[in-house]
Amino acid sequence: MGMNVGSSSGDGDPEVMMDVNTTPLIDVMLVLLVMLIITIPIQLHTVNLDMPPPSTTPPQQDPVVHTVMIDFDGTVYWDEAALANSKDAVDAKMQEIGAMPISDQPEIHIKPNKLVDYGVVAAVMASAQRNSVKKMGMVGNEQFVK
Repeated sequence: MGMNVGSSSGDGDPEVMMDVNTTPLIDVMLVLLVMLIITIPIQLHTVNLDMPPPSTTPPQQDPVVHTVMIDFDGTVYWDEAALANSKDAVDAKMQEIGAMPISDQPEIHIKPNKLVDYGVVAAVMASAQRNSVKKMGMVGNEQFVK
């Protein structure tokens, strides 16, 4: 009185398939993968700087300018004088400038060599940001134009 499932009795009935249909499983997994990729936040490797608003009034006097040159090997020069311990020396200089009121702060012109590792340039810019240096700019960008 029992029922035989999957046996080939030769009476012309097709065999029962015992395989799992994986197509819906793959579809669900692809949808979950796309949702995961969309929801992962984008990682930005940037240094955010608080830039002052533009002004149309010319300054009363010419500003004091300090030039920070970064050589191809990562050596940092402050007003053409090489800094022995680059990171600590740059940080000390930036602390000194950041302690001044914003109106009295000298301008910092960062001039990197085109062959220098970006990490050294980013470290100088991050030091300026950490120490509240507001007047900073990149100079010498014409060397990057081909």
